[in-house]
Amino acid sequence: MAHEARMTAAGITLPGPFAPHAPLLGVVVHGDTARTSGALPRDAEGNFPALGVCGAGVSTETGVACARLALLNAVSLVRAELGSLDRVARVLTITVFVASAPDYTEQPAVADGASQALLELFGDDAGRHTRSAIGVASLPRGAPVEVELTVALTAG
Repeated sequence: MAHEARMTAAGITLPGPFAPHAPLLGVVVHGDTARTSGALPRDAEGNFPALGVCGAGVSTETGVACARLALLNAVSLVRAELGSLDRVARVLTITVFVASAPDYTEQPAVADGASQALLELFGDDAGRHTRSAIGVASLPRGAPVEVELTVALTAG
């Protein structure tokens, strides 16, 4: 099934795209690879559903939902740049930054929200990927999660 059709069938709506501020690009395409800038968890209106730090005011469950939303924003940037998600041959890697309290260790669980969304969007073959889940002290705008996405492209 084509990625656009899979997304429609799953009832997934992409927010955004919310491009980063100048002089940054939302996506750089080079050869057969596209890579996003960090995407934050913004809803369709551009609002953050949660702000703060996981393990200190933001629950792991909320972090998972924010990771999913940040990933959908990254995918939205890719779709806007390419014109269609059907140009994505496969997902290569994601980096998930999690604003974390000093003793918080559930970054991989939070990052699972982004990973699961990729499998829903691209299926098992194209959606399986490598990943890093990194705890940080804070993120832009007070977001609890930020996601970077790298994909391989089809010819054309």
